[in-house]
Parts: sequence; structure tokens; C-alpha cells
Amino acid sequence: MNSPIRVCITGAAGQIAYSLIFKVANGEVFGIDQPLILQLLDITPMMGVLAGVEMEIRDCAFPLVQKIICTDDPTVAFEETDYAFLVGARPRSQGMERKDLLKANAQIFKQQGEAIDKKAKKTIKVLVVGNPANTNCLICQTCAPSIPPENFTSMSRLDHNRMISQLSERLNVNNDQIFNVIAWGNHSSTQYPDVSHAYVKKSSGEIQKIKEAVNDDNWIQNDFLVKNQQRGAEVIKARKLSSAASAAKAACDHMHDWVQGTSKDKKTWVSMSVLSDGSYGITKGIFYSFPVTCEDGKYSIVKGLEIDEFSRTKMDLTLKELTEEKEEAFTFLKI
Repeated sequence: MNSPIRVCITGAAGQIAYSLIFKVANGEVFGIDQPLILQLLDITPMMGVLAGVEMEIRDCAFPLVQKIICTDDPTVAFEETDYAFLVGARPRSQGMERKDLLKANAQIFKQQGEAIDKKAKKTIKVLVVGNPANTNCLICQTCAPSIPPENFTSMSRLDHNRMISQLSERLNVNNDQIFNVIAWGNHSSTQYPDVSHAYVKKSSGEIQKIKEAVNDDNWIQNDFLVKNQQRGAEVIKARKLSSAASAAKAACDHMHDWVQGTSKDKKTWVSMSVLSDGSYGITKGIFYSFPVTCEDGKYSIVKGLEIDEFSRTKMDLTLKELTEEKEEAFTFLKI
């Protein structure tokens, strides 16, 4: 059997983590032959709840789980960590302004970044799930200067998965027949769901561009776009709670593909928020969602895609929001 890897999950007593932990422990992310040490972090008032989560993990008798560490101390949680899911974040409460949310999360992710810098392995792979995920990721990465910047990512896979689901429903095909959608930009209501390069592979083997298969630009540029941008709010309205199981599934998909790899032929991609290298005119130093392929534990931004005028406008809009978030968050950090 392989040597155990250390996996840190923050916000471990919360809703998303409650779905995420059991998928990780069952081998769905790192493989069914990969032993794990789970390092679970939450705030002090949640330690009683986390103790209950630990009981349930133990009661599952997962063959892969060799040790469980529950703590409210980031320096303990990130000790020698190989992989981290940063799920815990301050949610927006009633009456809280955007700047207040950014300020609260800036302090959380500054502290966690510093702990990662001091305690984690230099090869750690970090996925930020807690919102505002892109900017939280930038703060965390900035506060961990000894870790390569490319080892930090934030999650846009939930947006990517939502696009696939809606298109498969519209075209009456299985989810695994939809390829190469792109969630550009911020994980927020400004993210741009792009089907310009997407295609559907029909059961007959025929491959058709999504735009041709849908044959309704008005639906793509309005109903589909808005539904994806507002899907999180729609879930909250229906279940009175934010997305949890689907977010956990997306986090698993993201980390699995990053570690295990995407399509071997490099012709299909997934969406990940990564530090911009200037591709597609996106300002460097911003965590922005791009189409990527993954191989040997590394991601590569898909280059050379044509960007039409409609897409350019939407991509620039979400970039503007991310730039404003960065400036405001860094004011709180005095970076």
C-alpha cells in the first residue's frame, strides 16, 4: 500500500465538509489504494460538532483512513499537509455589506496562508472553496510566499458542472455527453458561462457544436446565462440553505482531476480558477477561472481559443469585479 497522505479540510464541521469528508475518505479523490490522514480544522465554538463528525467517520470504518486529527489551531491542521480543501469562510449575514465580508475573510485566509507557509509541505496543493473563493485564494497565496503560486487554486467547477447539467437537460442527453463548457472569471453572479467551444457527443457518435444543437442564441445568452449566474441563490431560496452536496462533489471533481489528470488527448478540459498568466488579456495576479487540462499533478491553461465580442464583454465584466475585490481586500491586509 502507498504511504499515507495528509489531507486538511477546513470548516470541517460545516455542511459542505459533511459531504466532502466522506467522499475523500472513501477514495473518490485520491484513489482507492491511497491511505489518508485527515486533519480537520474548525473554529473553537464548533469543536463539539466536529467531535460528532469524527465519531461518524470512525463509525464508517474506512479502510483508507489511518488517523483523524480534529483541531481549532491552523498550525496543527496544516502540519506536513499534502492537500488542503479550504472550505471554511465567513458567510454573508443579513445586513452585512460586501466590504465587511471581504474584511472578515481577509483575516481568516491571511491566518491560514501564514500557517500553510510555516507548516505545510512545500508541494501542498490548495483548493479554496469558501467564498468569495477567488479573492480568498489570492489572499491565502499571497500570505504563503514559500509555496509556489501555481499550487493554489479556487473552485469554479460547480459553475462548470451546473452548465453541463442544464445543457444535457435542454438537449435530452446524458451529462457525460457534454464537453468543453467554460466558466470564466469569478465564482459569483458575474461569472460567464461560455458554450462557444462546447460540443455534444450524441449516442450515435455524431459530434455537434452546442450552439448548433441548441439553435437558440437568445436562450444561450439570456436564460442559460442568468440561470447559471443565479443558481446558488435559487438553491438557497428552495432549501433555505446554500449548496452543499453539489459544492462538495465539485470540490472532489476539481482535486481529482488536478491530481489524477484530465483527458489524456488534451482535447477536453475543465474549469479551474488559477493565477492568471495574462492569457486572454486577463490581468496577471488575479485568480480567474480558465479552461485547463491537467497532467502529472499540474494544470495548463488552454490557449488560443477565439473570443467573440459578446464573450469579451462578459469576461471583462467579471475581471472588473475581481480587480475591485483584490484592491479592497488588500486594503484590509495592508499588502
